[in-house]
Amino acid sequence: MKRTTLSRLRVRTLVTDRTRGQVLAGSTVMPCALGRAGMVQRKCEGDGGSPRGSFRLRGGAYRPDVFAVRPPTALPMRPTRPSDGWCDASGDRRYNRPVTLPCAVSTERMWRDDGLYDLVIDLDYNRGPIRPRLGSAIFFHCARPGYTPTEGCVALKRADLARLLRRLGPQTLMRIG
Repeated sequence: MKRTTLSRLRVRTLVTDRTRGQVLAGSTVMPCALGRAGMVQRKCEGDGGSPRGSFRLRGGAYRPDVFAVRPPTALPMRPTRPSDGWCDASGDRRYNRPVTLPCAVSTERMWRDDGLYDLVIDLDYNRGPIRPRLGSAIFFHCARPGYTPTEGCVALKRADLARLLRRLGPQTLMRIG
């Protein structure tokens, strides 16, 4: 993968069919999975759509039992813990924010058995100001085998995401659409 200046890198996601696309990063092209409802202009909680737009990469997390050392990147990264969750209860004050499990409201578990969040980047979708019911937990994460659809995220093969992560930084923008 050719090295590109972090501040100038733009990552684009293009649709190849409703739930699959390609991530373009400079001259690199990688297949990706999209939301089960495809790309949507108006995102709502639970609709399965990947939101169209440009998003900063806020930072991320990695499974320390999968990655022995912090993956190399200019993004802020932290090791995931089994007690990590993400609130998707739109009526709760912690909506679309990290929480500690167990949690009394609906949450997404970040330490997963299926490997989807072995490496996960928080996209700056509905993160400030956070608006109830407009969608939560929109991430750039590891894909399932066969690039089956996500719940609204963008997903790459784990090896591709780890390789791309080396080129990502706080100035990187991801364009979905």
